[in-house]
Amino acid sequence: MSDYKNIVGTAVQNYAGDLPNALEGQVWYNSTDKNFKLVLDTPGSWSSSGVLNTGRNQVAGTGTQTAALGFGGYTDTIVGFTELYNGSSWTEVNDLNTARNQSEAAGTQTAGLGFGGGAPGDSALTETWNGTNWTEVNAMNTARKRLGGAGTQTAALGFGGYADGNRSDLNELWNGTNWTELNDLNTGRQGIAGDGTNTAALAFGGEVSAKSALTELWNGTNWTEVNDLNASRQHMAGAGTSTALLAFGGGNPNTGATELYNGTNWTEVNDMTTARKYLAGAGTTTSALAFNGDVDPKNHTEEWVIGLASRTITS
Repeated sequence: MSDYKNIVGTAVQNYAGDLPNALEGQVWYNSTDKNFKLVLDTPGSWSSSGVLNTGRNQVAGTGTQTAALGFGGYTDTIVGFTELYNGSSWTEVNDLNTARNQSEAAGTQTAGLGFGGGAPGDSALTETWNGTNWTEVNAMNTARKRLGGAGTQTAALGFGGYADGNRSDLNELWNGTNWTELNDLNTGRQGIAGDGTNTAALAFGGEVSAKSALTELWNGTNWTEVNDLNASRQHMAGAGTSTALLAFGGGNPNTGATELYNGTNWTEVNDMTTARKYLAGAGTTTSALAFNGDVDPKNHTEEWVIGLASRTITS
């Protein structure tokens, strides 16, 4: 970095974290991570970030790229571990009341909802997260795992999954107190992914009799089949809304394929750095997070960004 001052006219600035209001091409030293950072304009790409404390797959996640919540999963056994992400590193916090894998999440890092899953049989359990502790609340009407979800802690949607040995088309609405059955998906699927709100959600992928590219749109009353993913897969993750969504990862076999939905069509964009299924996601189409999964190491985290983004200088 000795030439930087001669070229730019100023020394590299020290800053503890990502430099606020940094401009394209600007370099600084992140004194927290002890790395030099550079701001680049990107068309959309994945980069590695801080690893989780416990590697696992079949985990659930929600929140944003800089404030995410990840919980449950499978190591060599089903676990209730919960971790929080702050944009660079993960911190282990209080566990779920009931250890579960293959569950679903909604909400934020400080107001989360976890529902369904395997414990180890199909589970209908629902728990709320207040930023410190999990509390068990009213269960779903139908126990299931490998389901999809959308919404917030007080207004969520849970759909599809695997219930009593069958691929499920069931759809339930959470109002903050109770679950109510609503109109079903057009096609029952397990290993399905989704995101959005309880009145405008997108469900995509999953397994019917084989891996699927099917996509359905929820308008608050009914599901409507819309344009398929470009690549069929199951056990993937997503981040965004019903009109702007990023779908990534999945299997079988493991893939790092990433697709962007614009409200009408899916477009293939840059792949993840590590192919994997059974991962979790959080964030938006311009600022997403992918973590854990069926890959070695299972504690791997990646960040997706479009536009100006900071990158670690490795050489």
